[in-house]
Amino acid sequence: MGVTKSEKFSEEQNQIANISKAFAHPARVAILQQLFKMDTCICGDLVAEIGLAQPTISQHLKELKNLGLIKGNVEGTSVCYCINKEVWETFKELFTAFLNQDLNSKNQCC
Repeated sequence: MGVTKSEKFSEEQNQIANISKAFAHPARVAILQQLFKMDTCICGDLVAEIGLAQPTISQHLKELKNLGLIKGNVEGTSVCYCINKEVWETFKELFTAFLNQDLNSKNQCC
């Protein structure tokens, strides 16, 4: 498998690709939906709500946090997670612009 040469692509293209990773697994989509629904959440609540094992949820939370989509605060032995609203707004703007591209209606390909 080849190495991704991200430096060959624009910052916007790299951002869209990174954001897409968040939606590449249904567990991460479910976690994001749950966080939006609750506004803040403790990891244990996610385990009960989504029905996956704690280590699995933790791995997906780590990926979402690395992407910047969520933030986490340690409270004793628990970590509370919430949507990173600033990053989410940036991602929405990028995806909206990307998805609002229209095909040329004169294009007769295929």
